[in-house]
Amino acid sequence: MKLINKLLYFSFLLIGAILSAQEGPPPPPDGGSGRGVGPGAPAPIDMYVYILAVAALIFIFYYAKKMQKKLV
Repeated sequence: MKLINKLLYFSFLLIGAILSAQEGPPPPPDGGSGRGVGPGAPAPIDMYVYILAVAALIFIFYYAKKMQKKLV
């Protein structure tokens, strides 16, 4: 029964990977690199990189302290 489940899960994974394959973006019509004149708008995550780094450090210290208390 476990072997059948593993084969079924693997087949779903394989079929899903094949069906979700997509083509890349179309090339620009002028044949250039696709870059505009200006720098363009920054991606939304670029504005919050520092906040995300601080949040990650807070979580790391919190869980490390939590695990240290469990071990003692």
